Amino acid sequence: MPYIEHSSYPKPNFLNRNSHYSTIYPAKFKQYPVPNYTREKITTDDGDFLNLDWRFQNSKDKLVILFHGLEGDSKRTYLNSCSDYFYNKGYTILAWNHRTCGGEMNDTCRLYHHGSIDDVHRVVEKAIQENYQQIYLIGYSMGGALVLNYLGNYDINNRVKCGVVFSAPISLKSCADTLKVFPNTVYFKNFKRTLAPKFKAKAEQFPGVLNEEMIDKIKTFDEVDEYFTAALHGYSSKEDYYHKASPATILDHIKTPCLVVNAANDPFLGKDCYPTERFKKHQFCTFEMPKYGGHCGFPLENTKHSWAEVRAWEFIKNI
Repeated sequence: MPYIEHSSYPKPNFLNRNSHYSTIYPAKFKQYPVPNYTREKITTDDGDFLNLDWRFQNSKDKLVILFHGLEGDSKRTYLNSCSDYFYNKGYTILAWNHRTCGGEMNDTCRLYHHGSIDDVHRVVEKAIQENYQQIYLIGYSMGGALVLNYLGNYDINNRVKCGVVFSAPISLKSCADTLKVFPNTVYFKNFKRTLAPKFKAKAEQFPGVLNEEMIDKIKTFDEVDEYFTAALHGYSSKEDYYHKASPATILDHIKTPCLVVNAANDPFLGKDCYPTERFKKHQFCTFEMPKYGGHCGFPLENTKHSWAEVRAWEFIKNI
């Protein structure tokens, strides 16, 4: 599959050429109504639950499963916009919430992370059990990493037709390093505002398991991943986690058609998130690197939608 050297993303206006503006404005200030979802809580085989938000069509022919990013949920603006775009084209929508992200704390001594592909498998299997015939996976940021990790680690049912991912952290270490450099450091501070209370809630659920002393001291993703992500989820260290949960590790194992779109000016992504030479040789993955777009931004002029869902549709309709 090709590396698309000349992206179809149209050159945005002056403000939206700024990586931080095109990242922050859509995330914090863009208004897009939350779709009218029907929530289903499913139990997991490890004694927990997942919150799934559905928009049903009369047919079970086509389903889009939407994956949100770190500390997001099913009602983030970028998912709302994508949900409407595909729903209006006749697709059933399943926007699922990672553990702790569906408006309530989960029950077990785990959270979620870039390698939580057992939950991805549970969600896809649920869709298959519900008899959806054509299943399409669309992920943003961490959600994109989960799509790639799932496709590279599991035997994929032939009802799963493709994956489309935007702003995907293909190398977690590269991203962690990039987010330590000013002014990118502002993004970690934003994540910490919601991560720290979750760590405290989990520590209250399971006394003595988490490193409670570090919760208020964390200043980088390195520390989050060393003291919490790795420690809670069976990794020996943050380095072990970064290796095993990075899509770069399993990229060559993917045998399902994929579109990977990472903007060249994404302030979250390090240089190792743009492995163009590997994609040039990849049989199933297409890589596109627009000059602009920021992180999960990709704003367009004169439309409420972003270019991300437009590009996803262009890819999916040709599968």
